[in-house]
Amino acid sequence: MEDKGVPNGKSAHELAAEGLKHLEDTIEAAFQILSSMNDELCNPSLWSGPTPAQSSNGGDASDSSHHFEMGGGALEDARLRYKSAVASLRAVLTAIPNSTKGKPSETASTVGALESRADQAEIEILEERHANLRKELANKNKYLKLLIDQFRDLIADISTWQSPCSG
Repeated sequence: MEDKGVPNGKSAHELAAEGLKHLEDTIEAAFQILSSMNDELCNPSLWSGPTPAQSSNGGDASDSSHHFEMGGGALEDARLRYKSAVASLRAVLTAIPNSTKGKPSETASTVGALESRADQAEIEILEERHANLRKELANKNKYLKLLIDQFRDLIADISTWQSPCSG
């Protein structure tokens, strides 16, 4: 798999910052997908009616040409942005374990510098910031899960709407 522009020479900190940016892009694109779908579902003029082929076979909702006729440019753009952001995020996550390998001298000098008492306060600040970032990431993950659950519900509703009415 290609690294999607993630250079091997980046430090774990740089990769983490880049990963955060890709995560934010992913969340933004997912939100845009949901927003675009909502806009289109709330606008009856964008809904497509059954095609003559569907009318003649009893409105069979399994016709794949009908399932995603909505989705104009905004939805498709958001979908492509989402796929790209996820691919970039995966590339960064894959590169992080390799970022500290092969640099023993840099790691040793960093450990030696952190042992001084003057750096102890900075370590505590960084640990606190680390804990806060973990909490923030957990909150964003909860929010993303909520958006995904809402997206699943929306897909279930769309599937229900597209199924032929029994009656």
